[in-house]
Amino acid sequence: MDYNELKQKTNVGWNTWNTLNVLSYSHLPEGFTINLCIKEYSESRVLRESLIGRFGDKDEKIFPGARTYDGNCTQLNLKYLELEIDVKTVVDNDEQIIIIEPLRSGLKTPTMIIEACLLWGKDGSVTKKESELYAVCGDRRFDVYTTAPTVLEQNTFSLSPYLAVRLDRKFVISTRPCTVEEAESLYTAAKAKLDIENAAYGKHSEAYTAMKTCLAWDTIYECEHDRVCSPVSRIWNVGRGGYVLFDWDTYFAALMASVENKELAQLNAIAITDEVTENGFVPNFGSANNAKSRDRSQPPVGSYVCLEIYKKYPEKWFCENVFPTLLSWNRWFASRRMTEEGYLCWGSDPYEPVNGRPGERMIHSTYASALESGLDNSPMYDDMAFDEERNIMLLADVGLMGLYILDCRCMIELAKIVGREDLISEFEERKAKVEAAMQTLWDEEFGLFLNKDLRDGSLSKRISPCNFYSLQADNVTEEQKRRMMDEHFYNPEEFWGDYIMPTIARNDPAYPDQDYWRGRIWAPTNFLAYIAMKHAGLKKECNDFADKSEELLLKEWRMHGHVHENYSGDNGMGCGVGNSDKFYHWGGLLGYIALDNEKYQAE
Repeated sequence: MDYNELKQKTNVGWNTWNTLNVLSYSHLPEGFTINLCIKEYSESRVLRESLIGRFGDKDEKIFPGARTYDGNCTQLNLKYLELEIDVKTVVDNDEQIIIIEPLRSGLKTPTMIIEACLLWGKDGSVTKKESELYAVCGDRRFDVYTTAPTVLEQNTFSLSPYLAVRLDRKFVISTRPCTVEEAESLYTAAKAKLDIENAAYGKHSEAYTAMKTCLAWDTIYECEHDRVCSPVSRIWNVGRGGYVLFDWDTYFAALMASVENKELAQLNAIAITDEVTENGFVPNFGSANNAKSRDRSQPPVGSYVCLEIYKKYPEKWFCENVFPTLLSWNRWFASRRMTEEGYLCWGSDPYEPVNGRPGERMIHSTYASALESGLDNSPMYDDMAFDEERNIMLLADVGLMGLYILDCRCMIELAKIVGREDLISEFEERKAKVEAAMQTLWDEEFGLFLNKDLRDGSLSKRISPCNFYSLQADNVTEEQKRRMMDEHFYNPEEFWGDYIMPTIARNDPAYPDQDYWRGRIWAPTNFLAYIAMKHAGLKKECNDFADKSEELLLKEWRMHGHVHENYSGDNGMGCGVGNSDKFYHWGGLLGYIALDNEKYQAE
């Protein structure tokens, strides 16, 4: 197996591959697509792109149901103005079957527009003749059938052949003749199988279902590189020209997929690793048309995720594929972000713009360095200085140092797997240097490893979950561990509470802001703090942490079917702000923590 073979294996069949519309069903490799649009008459609007999680009052509202990764069984509920429909799909012998059930409508019954089209520049032709709709793609013909009577509706704004039907009854759209009764029977059987698969995760099955559902709906076909991958959400793709992959976000997508889906885990890990810049590091983001953050990286979690995938699916080719970039990335952090003393700092390098995008102008500054941390507006970085010669924020960062120690440890294991034992001493030396520097950041009076302002040597008491990443160091003493937990993790004035862990301590002046990384709770910082506690052998703390994280995820999942980008530190809600994407896959890490902890507690 190699990456090209993996793509040939996975770039096939029916799925919701089209990033622009979750009511779009495409078949790969041909690119033939049944694209469903809705004409609603109360405001004379045509909904051409249905996406999960829009914020506008008159936007569509979608409650995504459980589904399979491969698109063989999906369900969602859609409300749009005065219309509400239920949409269920099943694939039978490589034929797509879609069941549409109207639940509510306005005075004039809305119309569904059933478009047939070819996406991504694929070869073929689409033809409509009266009520016959079909496409020819090479040796394959796709026919489109519906059990509903077709009607004449010309003002649809469609650019491809289509059929129009009224949303006044339950009906089927399919690529072979299929009755409503047969379609319901096929869907019921497929859904029962899916329920059994999800129920296998026992008391964590609901959290697993939330994590899997979000990740599966966010998985698309990305045409520029001819690959399947899982961007953070479809809404983010729209604003980035077709797709965007963020560094730690996509590695975490790979980790979550690894619970059940080897191929998707490998695809995501390779996709973000392949966004490597000309300077050998994995960037903050890579997106359509070769747009990348060439000035900055993000938290170095790639080696950890790839090693975890290998542990479950021990295929050497996968490690051989990612290892060269993970090696250059580890070395890049050492050469560009490490001081002589062994401190690591976030930074931003100057470079010549490539695409002229606005983001290319937000470089070489404290703010750009904060973007490299992933914690964009964290209070930890308020008023920090930027060294324009060394291209770094002048703050020795405990969180980055803890993650770099983890990176070195994982690189040692990966080097053994790919037969590069000659590199082990290199990783061991850097790991030891950073661990020694970490100990100089311990504040005996405060009882925590603290960030250090490199201008005057002062230690900062503006603390976050990142301070707990220090537990990745092997030289943290038992007394230090105990003080960190008792005086800070379980301290209700800082991190403990009904909803944990806020991204700045509750007693910090910025906590009441509850704005993005200023006090809200984020799944990735929870996860990285959890695995640091796990490395430190803190079983009770991990168990408490896992329980709280799972409860947080399930609160809005049960209410709205949302998996949020971030959550309120006060009430645990993701909704209520305009900068918490409602269907952002890394929110599922809150459930992954619970699944991982179940195994950890059994050890």
